[in-house]
Amino acid sequence: MEHWEKAVESFRLDFDVDIYITGSNAYLLSTEFSTLLSGRYVEIRMLPLSFKEFLTFYKFSPSVTIEEKFQKYLQFGGMPILREYHFNEARSNQALEGIYSTVVLRDILQRKPQSDQSTLQKIMLFVCSNIGSITSPNNIGTILSNEGDIKAGKGKNVAGKTVEKYIEMLRNAFIIASIGRYDVKGKQLLKTLGKNYVIDMGFRNMLLGYRDADRGHILENIVYLELARREYNVYIGKVGETEIDFVAEKPNDKLYIQVTESMQLPETRERELRPLRMISDNYEKIILSMDRSYINSYDGIKSLYLIDWLLE
Repeated sequence: MEHWEKAVESFRLDFDVDIYITGSNAYLLSTEFSTLLSGRYVEIRMLPLSFKEFLTFYKFSPSVTIEEKFQKYLQFGGMPILREYHFNEARSNQALEGIYSTVVLRDILQRKPQSDQSTLQKIMLFVCSNIGSITSPNNIGTILSNEGDIKAGKGKNVAGKTVEKYIEMLRNAFIIASIGRYDVKGKQLLKTLGKNYVIDMGFRNMLLGYRDADRGHILENIVYLELARREYNVYIGKVGETEIDFVAEKPNDKLYIQVTESMQLPETRERELRPLRMISDNYEKIILSMDRSYINSYDGIKSLYLIDWLLE
């Protein structure tokens, strides 16, 4: 409805009321709206259920272990409406498909009618397939161009610009989140390369199907969402030639976090510990894994059971 924000502003002026406005995308905070209500509104971003919330939202029989509950969370995600379907996979996927189609078709394509639905879908599938992989719009554009999905054009990398535009649309619809890289030693943000995460695992599994082989990347996505819930600013850490999964910052706090399925193999353990050992400051360094281990520290680097960390 045109000029709805003017009506909202008139209610605010004429009556003694608090007004709550909800929407599923960033277009709600358009320039006109922001200008009209400048300094008079607070944006509260809602994420799907955390694992802690998921446990209070669903009823489980006493015989179901915490690991089994977590497996359900990884598979179905945290969209509250799925409680209606009691973990029925077909019905849950139908519900997720309905939400996804509504967001993609209504929120993105109606507002950007010149957009190509097929290209948007291919970029979304690429993001879902490459969670936790460092990439850039140019890289994605090159891959999709080589596969014939996007026309690269002559001269400049038109494909990269196209991908950047579509990723921005997906971000504004709150379907994906993107994070940049941070040079830990140089203490500066880097402009090149980053990672994209899906805002809910249910969408990703609905689009690609759930595969246990992807568990490491899924766990990384879960940790990113939890850090965002805890109101950290999150980056990928770069230390020399190595990387840290997450550098999470608040004004008076900083965490360095590595995420891995298991620390049992010596080579995996060394790979995860090495970048953290290269950091000389005294902020907390943590490795999150699915191991229930009696070893909870390596030279001051904490080793935590991921589920325990999520339930803190």
